[in-house]
Amino acid sequence: MAALIGSDLQPLPQGGATEIVGLTADSRAVQPGYLFAALPGTKLDGTRFIGEALEMGAAALLVPQGVAIEADVPVIVDPNPRRRLALMAARFFGAQPRAIAAVTGTNGKTSVATFVRQIWAALGENAASLGTLGIETAKGERPLGYTTPDPVALQAELAALAQEGVTHLAMEASSHGLAQYRLDGATLCAAGFTNITRDHMDYHTGFDDYLYAKLRLFGEVMGPGGIAVLNADSAQYAEFEAVCWARGHRILSVGRKGRDICLVAARPTSRGQTLELVHDGKNYQIKLPLAGGFQASNALVAAGLVIGCGAVASKTFDALEKLSGARGRMEEVAHLKNGAAIYIDYAHTPDALENALAAMRPHAQRRLVVVFGCGG
Repeated sequence: MAALIGSDLQPLPQGGATEIVGLTADSRAVQPGYLFAALPGTKLDGTRFIGEALEMGAAALLVPQGVAIEADVPVIVDPNPRRRLALMAARFFGAQPRAIAAVTGTNGKTSVATFVRQIWAALGENAASLGTLGIETAKGERPLGYTTPDPVALQAELAALAQEGVTHLAMEASSHGLAQYRLDGATLCAAGFTNITRDHMDYHTGFDDYLYAKLRLFGEVMGPGGIAVLNADSAQYAEFEAVCWARGHRILSVGRKGRDICLVAARPTSRGQTLELVHDGKNYQIKLPLAGGFQASNALVAAGLVIGCGAVASKTFDALEKLSGARGRMEEVAHLKNGAAIYIDYAHTPDALENALAAMRPHAQRRLVVVFGCGG
């Protein structure tokens, strides 16, 4: 057990030699030999279920600081038990794909993760993506319950992917997952930021809390000296840049205002757009088979992540011409008899819907017809 805890927690609990055969924060999933993490929650407090976990055979407990527990098993006390559980899960499962890139933002996470996987695959890597659409690999796809799974499930998936031979993984980092420390323990080679608008205000206490969760990816989750790919056209670019400089990251800024991958021009075509880019003093012209200005932005963030993880820039830009959209993300699904294309898009916020309509307008020769709805 001592090896799972790590050397940074002092004092270590008695019983460091206890063998732990599994980890869980769900008392119903406890089996003999498991460590039960009694995590604080917004609705339920995990400490209420310690008795049930012990009856199920829990061999150790992880509890928040300030909780007085008398038990016949080792008790690990931590001021941030959520983060401790994530780090323990990483040590327990061990293996991860050797190159992991994570992306956060209100809009574009799914597309960027999908594009990164496609680019890596085009470059000959055994790549996967993990997020809202589940886990996608060269062999197929399987669903996930959440955009960012709980830390134990996430680390189990990372280990399984590594055992399957996946070497490169693109992962979505949701605000819920970041706020709940689910990604802590994942070793990232690069992290990307798309944009930020108001979202998930039912969970976060306000916009500042939502923004802080996103900033955690760069200020806490990715180790110092990583590669940060930032959308320079975002209104919050300066805040992300400041956090990245403080953490010692190398910044790749992308977009029309980008210093590292600069979008000089984008000309819409009937089925996509032609991009003119400047990178490292060289000009590139790319026929991107995706409609919409925001897809150009997503493609540049994806390219930055791939380049940041070590790929050759020219080959990465070549791969952009072979991209296909993520399911439900400005996805071309059919054509009318008059040749008009029909797209489906996930746009779930006012900003996303506005961007989707503005992005499609240049591609419509006549009318642009929209059908939309909302839950409730």
